[in-house]
Amino acid sequence: MSIRPVLEQRAAKPTTEGAGVHLHRAFGFSDPEELDPFLMMDHFRNDDPDKFSAGFPWHPHRGIETITYVLSGSVDHQDSLGNSGSLGAGDVQWMTAGSGIMHQEMPTPDAQGTNHGFQLWANLPSDLKMTAPRYQDVQAREIPEITEDDGTRVRVIVGTFWGKRGPVDGIAADPQYLDIYVPPGLKKTFPVDTYRRAFAYVFEGDAAFADASQPSGILLEKEVAGTEVNIRDMSGDRTLVRFGTGDEVTVQAGEQGVRFLLISGAPIQEPVAWHGPIVMNTRQELEQAFSELRNGTFIKPAH
Repeated sequence: MSIRPVLEQRAAKPTTEGAGVHLHRAFGFSDPEELDPFLMMDHFRNDDPDKFSAGFPWHPHRGIETITYVLSGSVDHQDSLGNSGSLGAGDVQWMTAGSGIMHQEMPTPDAQGTNHGFQLWANLPSDLKMTAPRYQDVQAREIPEITEDDGTRVRVIVGTFWGKRGPVDGIAADPQYLDIYVPPGLKKTFPVDTYRRAFAYVFEGDAAFADASQPSGILLEKEVAGTEVNIRDMSGDRTLVRFGTGDEVTVQAGEQGVRFLLISGAPIQEPVAWHGPIVMNTRQELEQAFSELRNGTFIKPAH
């Protein structure tokens, strides 16, 4: 077994999207090869409805898949194919935009005025860019959760982990998408397929991720609940951690415990032509998509 080295830790950047939704971007719109097959991930968490209630009015997508995971509040959605619904706390929606879709997503607060969740964009390979659009909505009760004796909890949203398989299936990037909680002071190791790109995103508490250069997986410098934590490299709220190659990720939770997403996927390794919500392989394909938007032929008839 080999620990994946930590290539980089960086804070998510505040930005606004849609009609003025305040969120934090973990990554995206820079180097599409960095976390191939993933293009972008946004973290929306706000307790002021004025900063998110305007939502994401009608907009197009082509050439990608999106995975929306809601933790609190809800997200109402509607699209050009006649689909509509609402994602509540713990629910997941996977959308294959494929050849093209128009949709809107409108966040709604919970009783405390909070809306919280994530949207991850996964690229489609060239042979699936123009596939027929489709949806999969998954309710929270359908998502398996593993609870270990030490208090570690893992929700398996996509992929197979510790003998459980997530209900979201058929995504071209074949990702593994886990929501993990590790109790205070506990050190845990999680397997990750060697041939996948992988990252973690910390959104509650803090933790140290062991690096391959640390001897015997030892984390240094501060006693926490009888164990050791490397406070120099702690990853706190809204931190992205990129990993190199290896087949396991080791994390030690800080004083408050830690909750993070651990996501990996098989690289597509194809050229990317990307502008806004449309991702193709060539500039010509991108220009054609926007031309079709202008002349009303963007949405393709069902076969």
